[in-house]
Amino acid sequence: MDFSLRLLIATLAFGLAFATGTAQAEMTKSLNINGATGLIDMPSGDAQEDATFSFSTSVIGPVTRATISFQITPRLSGAFRFQTWRDWNTLFPADNTKNDDRSFDLRYQVLSEGRYAPSLTIGLQDFTGKGLFSSEYIAATKTFSDRLKVTAGLGWGRLGSYGGLGQPFGERPPLASDDRGKPNVDQWFRGDAAPFGGIEYKINDRWTFKAEYSSDAYTLEDDTRGIIDRDSPFNFGIEYQKGPNVRYGAYSLYGTEIGLVFHLVLDPKSRATGGVMGAAPVPLNLRPARSADPDAYDGGWVTQADAGPILRENLAKRLAVDGIIIEDIAYNANTVQIRIRNNRVDAGSQAIGRTARALTYVMPASVEVFEIVPVVNGIGASKITIRRRDLEELEYAADNASLLRDKIAISDAGPVPAYAIGGEDLYPKFRWSLKPAFRISEPLKGDVGLRLNAAYDIRPGLVFSGTIYKRLAGNIDRSGNPSTSLLQPVRTDGSRYSKFGDPALERLTLAWFARPAKDFYSRVTFGYLERMHAGVSGELLWKPVDSRLALGVEVNYTKQRDTDGGLGFGEYDYDVVTGHVAAYYDFGNGFVGELDVGKYLAGDVGATVSLDRVFVNGWRVGAFATVTDATSTEFGSGGFDKGVRFSIPLNWALGEQGKRAFGTTLRPSTGDGGARVDVDDRLYDSIRDYHTDALDPEWGRVWR
Repeated sequence: MDFSLRLLIATLAFGLAFATGTAQAEMTKSLNINGATGLIDMPSGDAQEDATFSFSTSVIGPVTRATISFQITPRLSGAFRFQTWRDWNTLFPADNTKNDDRSFDLRYQVLSEGRYAPSLTIGLQDFTGKGLFSSEYIAATKTFSDRLKVTAGLGWGRLGSYGGLGQPFGERPPLASDDRGKPNVDQWFRGDAAPFGGIEYKINDRWTFKAEYSSDAYTLEDDTRGIIDRDSPFNFGIEYQKGPNVRYGAYSLYGTEIGLVFHLVLDPKSRATGGVMGAAPVPLNLRPARSADPDAYDGGWVTQADAGPILRENLAKRLAVDGIIIEDIAYNANTVQIRIRNNRVDAGSQAIGRTARALTYVMPASVEVFEIVPVVNGIGASKITIRRRDLEELEYAADNASLLRDKIAISDAGPVPAYAIGGEDLYPKFRWSLKPAFRISEPLKGDVGLRLNAAYDIRPGLVFSGTIYKRLAGNIDRSGNPSTSLLQPVRTDGSRYSKFGDPALERLTLAWFARPAKDFYSRVTFGYLERMHAGVSGELLWKPVDSRLALGVEVNYTKQRDTDGGLGFGEYDYDVVTGHVAAYYDFGNGFVGELDVGKYLAGDVGATVSLDRVFVNGWRVGAFATVTDATSTEFGSGGFDKGVRFSIPLNWALGEQGKRAFGTTLRPSTGDGGARVDVDDRLYDSIRDYHTDALDPEWGRVWR
């Protein structure tokens, strides 16, 4: 019997010796030093809970890994990893050189653990990178009693480099230089297959012991670069769980190295603080019965000349508590339409509910119908029609949110009524703020600075605004070296913009938002659109309020800006017309897809596919990929544009009311192919929050 196979069997037998039964039990589904669900350096058959979002960073001698992973569905997960090898050139240690690599993982749990069957997962590791970390694996994990897990698996590629049992699916072809950055399909499950395995033993609720037999020979680090001595296939370690979100680990690796890891595990489905602090909702103000006070239902009040201003003022005072501003109010004896701007409440349904409660206090008893129109960028996003008696009857009913949803109507916002009363203090109006700001280029790399924002609201839908950014500290590339791209450097001169544009005028634009017809929305933005490009951008979107499908078109004419962050264009002398047609679709369960087809900033033509998972509390996690007629050589080492993005609402972590969020986009490499102008306030994301596909999942908050 092969020696490596004997070692694996011995490892598993050691774990089984602790087993006290075969019943399935709940143990922490832990992560390994690579940020994937697993043992120490090896994967396991487990899957994290649905939607789990984690950030991991580890140090193994001269190797540092930082990983963001996300459980996309209960069975499918993905990860983006940034890895650095220090002392890369051991022949010339004075150079202090290092090598960086970025990679994506995907894994799918084929079987969930049952009473007798283990969980079984198939995974791809670094399947679109340079191949430095590329592996495929099949892993099975079984839980025994409430303390022990045993894992066994078979790996290919890097995970098949030690103790191989043969090549069951043929030889593994080398990765051609032109194929780097593309899915390495020809290599999947090819070459030597090697076994791995290990155990996890839960000492108590905080401490866990791990041991594994590794099938990774660390050929790159040991044989090729000489930066790690791999003397043993056995790894051992201890992990400490600090609360539900933080986990630390320390390990003895490969007989020579010490490894340390930190995991931050977050659940987008539940708030870190348990809820959002803010003013509690006031009870509805119930009308007297018509038979008891018929005069209260007399509509003669509408003839009073000062009724409108008084109603508006009283409503404004009540809604100001929740950061809701009245844009317009129109009424008759039976119906009131109020157009609101929600500046603070993160859930659209809650803003609608708070507005309806305020209306019961201010509007006379004869007003039976409330029409609430949320306004975004000066245009109505939808109209929610609620009957007052439904509110009164359902306030304390069981399942009152669902019952109320069945009785309301969500429709197109329509035009502003001609007799509406607007706010004299809203337009024109100047706003400004100075706040800390962050720029993240990749895990563990970014800048912190200050961002000055200013805006002048000229009239509804027309705003003049700008931002200036000043870097204070950070480690983003500021070398200032000119791009060597074969395409126009519309993105790859980023280090020059970071170095020479400090401080920099990021944006200075005049934007016009309008409703040209029912179900249609439009945007025209003119000026300095982003830190690298200026020009004019126009967009038209078709999106019925009750439709999962939306269609759009965008056309831009832009010129590339100088790198000094000023107003000039002479450095590049490059202009281009770009444009896309777009389709958006809500698949349900928070999954929103987008397809864009058209011409990009470098003149290349192609398409972008993206998929995001959007949560009712504002979390958003997604991925995208762009393929154009730019060759892989023209694009660079990444092959084609791809990446992951996430956005985390600050109120999720802080528990305070507000709509601010922290987010970024991470790419394995930056190329000029597939680049789009980064214009603010594209229409779909702006108005979707008040359409049925976004309101329905969060409708339970209408009574809060």
